[in-house]
Amino acid sequence: MKTGKVISMLLPVLLAVSAALTGCSGQSAAGDGKIQLKFLEKWPQPEYAPYFEQIVKDFESSHPNIKINMEAVADEPMKDKLRVVMGGGDVPDITFSWSGEFARKFVRSGAALDLTKYLDDDPEWKKSFIPASLQPFVSDGKNYGIPLRFNGKFFVYNKDMFAKYNLQKPKTWQEFLAVCDKLKSAGETPIIFGNEPPWPSIHYLTGLNQKLVGTEVRQKDYDPKSGEFTDPGYVKALEYLKELQVKGYFGGNVNSTSHDMAKQMFFAGKGAIFYLELEEFPDVEKNMAGNWDFFPMPDIPEGKGNQKYITGAPDGFIVSSKTQHPKEALEFLKFLTSKENAEKLVKTLGWPSPITGAVNEQTALKQVVEGVDIMKESEGMAEWLDTDVHAKIADTYLSNLQLLLNGTKSPEQIMNEVQEVAQDVKKEVSQ
Repeated sequence: MKTGKVISMLLPVLLAVSAALTGCSGQSAAGDGKIQLKFLEKWPQPEYAPYFEQIVKDFESSHPNIKINMEAVADEPMKDKLRVVMGGGDVPDITFSWSGEFARKFVRSGAALDLTKYLDDDPEWKKSFIPASLQPFVSDGKNYGIPLRFNGKFFVYNKDMFAKYNLQKPKTWQEFLAVCDKLKSAGETPIIFGNEPPWPSIHYLTGLNQKLVGTEVRQKDYDPKSGEFTDPGYVKALEYLKELQVKGYFGGNVNSTSHDMAKQMFFAGKGAIFYLELEEFPDVEKNMAGNWDFFPMPDIPEGKGNQKYITGAPDGFIVSSKTQHPKEALEFLKFLTSKENAEKLVKTLGWPSPITGAVNEQTALKQVVEGVDIMKESEGMAEWLDTDVHAKIADTYLSNLQLLLNGTKSPEQIMNEVQEVAQDVKKEVSQ
């Protein structure tokens, strides 16, 4: 999930988007008497588009009074698309959204419809979601988003390489470092890592912040109105990340190697461990055919955070607060997230679904099933840092992580910058 670059691109227009969403949606019944719903999603790629096209076709067949006008815009051109759409006032009734701060911007501006009542009025639908997938769309106790995907981050490892050196899955960070040290001593690259662009390092830092900083402190700091980032755990998190580079566990040229390039290196046996998203597991199986397994980020017992969280987050859809057809919009989201369609999503696209039971041995790899089970048993989600904090704070982290890894900036210097930006953000949001 290459959120960092995408969020950074979208930030300049988010306020304009929010303003437009609070205006008239311009949706009305068509001349043929059908209700028109605009649906904006982000998967136009040929491997994904047919699934959504079929969903729309099936929904329209069972709801002949509703016409879905679907448009798909990929990550990269989303900024320009949003500017054109919102500038023209042709606002979608239903639009894609990441969870965390990305969604909260729409909530704070009044642009997102409160969906709490719709979920509470249909308890069967509400209970069909894994609870941890709904929570990241909650703001002030109210739900503003419907998750479509439920993604987590895990360390994937080469089973043959672990067996060769008699290594076991590490359960603590010290055990993890010991595994890396043994691999490096044997002449292997312990961890394959590509940090160009730097969103992969943000994913590392997401989990490290969560494990090293107390949950209440982190929640306060991630809120733009109260963030300070003075807890020493934030510096420690950067130190832990830097240690992996200093000790040579990442190998060389990480800042000039893309995530996709690094993944191919891992598939070719050039390293033992790779930090990957659950939705990437099918690609691992395709290239490594049973010669892999996985484990979550190990516990850091001395950390003040809850060690039973999993790094990851759902993404899904919000509904415009000014849609003229909220009932029909919710009917479409219920259809999209039905167990039948969720199972098709898992089986067809390989994406983990937040719908209970949709990820099973008939629809997914056993490792994906196991990963979702771990997420279900977790006590919460450490959401991607670059979507869970204010945009300016995310940009400060993103612009500095490559400098951390090449030794140009220290953890203390980076956190001083983050603290300064956090103060500016507090002033900005309080105006």
